[in-house]
Amino acid sequence: MLSRAALRERYGRPRDGVLVFTNGCFDLLHAGHVTCLAHARSLGDALVVGVNSDASAARLGKGAPRPLVSEVDRALTVAALESVDAVCVFDEDTPAELISALLPDVLVKGGDYEMDDVVGRDVVERAGGRVALVPVLEGRSTTRLVRKIRGEPA
Repeated sequence: MLSRAALRERYGRPRDGVLVFTNGCFDLLHAGHVTCLAHARSLGDALVVGVNSDASAARLGKGAPRPLVSEVDRALTVAALESVDAVCVFDEDTPAELISALLPDVLVKGGDYEMDDVVGRDVVERAGGRVALVPVLEGRSTTRLVRKIRGEPA
């Protein structure tokens, strides 16, 4: 897990290679997350992942008591994946500031997003980068897992 300053120092511009960035809560890591991160990593030379802090994740309105897993544990779990080169926790509602600081070459979100809804798209494209929407695994989501654990219909 890197601080924002360490992240900029290691992966900021100018840099060698293609930097890919994505973000999320990663509350209960599942196959959908792992597949998305592996696909994102395949689009460049290094993958940096922004993980929502506990406060940021709670503000997303996914219901109490989310997040279920602490930001440190979520960040450590994501960082342990082979596809991930670095993780940074962010406390804002969106990763816009982190994206502006890094200016990744490729900004990745899941295919359940619309291009116009991708936070940071304008900044990345103005800097010469691109946005990629990667396929999602149907039926895989943290919300679905939480419902299943609670015995609710998925």
